[in-house]
Amino acid sequence: MKRPAIKVRYIVPLGVILLMVLLNVIARLSRGFADFYVTKVFPPMSSVLSFISGLFPFSVGEMMIIALILVILLGIPATVILLIVLKDKRRKTAGIAVLSALWIFAYICTTETLNCFIMYQCTPFSERYLSHKEHTREELVGVYRILVEKSNEFALKVPRDEDGRFCLSCDIDKEAREAMKNAAEDYPQLRGYYPKAKKIQFSYFMSQSGLAGIFFPFSMEANYNGDMVRTNLPDTICHEYAHLKGIMQEDEANFIGFIAAIRSPNVEFQYSGYLSALEYVHNQIYDREISEGYGVTDEISDEVKADWFRFLPDDYWEKNKKKEIISTDTVSTVSETAMDTNIKVNGREEGTESYSYVVNLLLDYYYPA
Repeated sequence: MKRPAIKVRYIVPLGVILLMVLLNVIARLSRGFADFYVTKVFPPMSSVLSFISGLFPFSVGEMMIIALILVILLGIPATVILLIVLKDKRRKTAGIAVLSALWIFAYICTTETLNCFIMYQCTPFSERYLSHKEHTREELVGVYRILVEKSNEFALKVPRDEDGRFCLSCDIDKEAREAMKNAAEDYPQLRGYYPKAKKIQFSYFMSQSGLAGIFFPFSMEANYNGDMVRTNLPDTICHEYAHLKGIMQEDEANFIGFIAAIRSPNVEFQYSGYLSALEYVHNQIYDREISEGYGVTDEISDEVKADWFRFLPDDYWEKNKKKEIISTDTVSTVSETAMDTNIKVNGREEGTESYSYVVNLLLDYYYPA
């Protein structure tokens, strides 16, 4: 009588996994299905999940990852020991281990599919709201000049520390939500509830990975690196908030981070947005060797130069070297490979290079078809 019950225990998680595979296949074959999901199903579901995880003062997703690591590091050896010691209960022990692994995998498949993978297959945000055309070198230089002028302007308005560098003084949570609300007036997909963005406790590991922020599909949270310089924080939080609204493409999330930040009434947010975009466009100017833009670089103010292209405090690695368990080079390489693979698996052949494609969206924004 017990054998059917045992079979059901395995069938249920396996059925969940197969269902998620099926939904992924359908989403890849039918953009209409993905569009319906991202506009009708995902918004209320994501708001509820974000609200629940938002009740906790810490990052639930980070705790889940830590718990999974502990399960792997401690659970596997413990299972092997039990299989050796409890000879008469080996089948039961193995069954419990397999069932636990199946449910963990089923949960990961479900949350990744429903909160991430399907959205990769929907009509891109840029196609919904921007008019694309081929852009000229002159237009790229034009955007560069706009961003330099705006960055110079707001660099004089933001608070600075004793070293003359930007320091954040505003209520970051309040201003970030207000910024997204303002952006939603023109981009309705951004409407809805936003939880408080959470600092990752193991921010040093994020620094090793080169990550400013991270979105956890399995807890529906927007998280940020608490160690990075505060110039990046407003733009980063708005970027991660974009993922909560089903916008998974990194270049589009970068664009929304920019739009939300510059439309904020807060000058610190505006400066963060312009500075982030300026770095991407600056890189494009020099990577493409557009000499017409070199003169614009000379117009960048000393205040902006004190803040741009800064990810971490100057003495960060020296002060935190005792925290290094795994070498930074190893963590960085593994993290970059994992992110690149994830993006490619979901249909973007450019991988992590797609972050810089925000320049194309900036061109569409300033020089629409």
